[in-house]
Amino acid sequence: MTTTLMHERPQATSDADERPGASPRRLRLTNVLTHLVLGVALVIFAFPFYWLVVMATSSTSEMFTLPPRLIPGDEFIANFTKVLESTQFGTAFFNSLWLTTLVVLVQLFLASLAGFVFAKRRFPGRDRLFAALLVTLVLPTGVSLVPSYQIYASLGWLNTFLPLIVPNIVTAFAVFWMRQAAESSIPDELLDAAAIDGAGFLRTFWSVGLPALRPSLVALGIFQVMWTWNDYLWPLLVLGDPSQFTLPIAIQQLKGNYGNLDYSVVMAGTLVATLPLIILFFFLRRTILENVTAGALKG
Repeated sequence: MTTTLMHERPQATSDADERPGASPRRLRLTNVLTHLVLGVALVIFAFPFYWLVVMATSSTSEMFTLPPRLIPGDEFIANFTKVLESTQFGTAFFNSLWLTTLVVLVQLFLASLAGFVFAKRRFPGRDRLFAALLVTLVLPTGVSLVPSYQIYASLGWLNTFLPLIVPNIVTAFAVFWMRQAAESSIPDELLDAAAIDGAGFLRTFWSVGLPALRPSLVALGIFQVMWTWNDYLWPLLVLGDPSQFTLPIAIQQLKGNYGNLDYSVVMAGTLVATLPLIILFFFLRRTILENVTAGALKG
């Protein structure tokens, strides 16, 4: 019966069939305007990165010529060599890499576990606890800077990596994200079937919850990688040893070492620091877009 209905359903063969009453000429004009707007938006959003590439591959004097130079040059190796000579760029890159990896992996596990509990487990005070969690989302970040600094200073954690790890392994936004994903992605019937089979809570979470949450975990992981990788203010406050600096602080140090700011050197360091994020987004862009689109459709 289902097969019969599918064969009887009219198939859209053209844009005109999809929009009865719209003339082909009007549809073509709409498509042209749509692509024109998208093209302009692409240029607006992509040009800053292209300009970063141009500046990183040019000398500072070439950057200020009139008319401005719009094609990449051949000074990147010389500029990046100055970056390596002026800062502990390799150490900072390694620090950012292992810090970001550790924080994001632990955060994804704990956030998925907390989100699974909030979505699928009933316990006294669950809704009030989740509401209190949501309240922390609207608090400005600056409000907690001074109290957090005093707490970690009293614990003797300054000039260590602990202030960068401990407060970031669980965030309200990550728990909220995973709670919403668990609510919509894990059917209650599947949990009931696992319970009938004798699976305990952790077994159900590991075998049923995590596989269903995998796409949302990937999307959340991308955002957390970007935020952790680019974090500048908090590491600047709690780290004092150059051997502990992360990439944003190392790039900022280029200004002090050169007195007059050498823009081409700073842009070369910034370009290299940005590349891992671009590569990561390139490989996972489909998962990100699917999750964002799914979230929009589900409201």
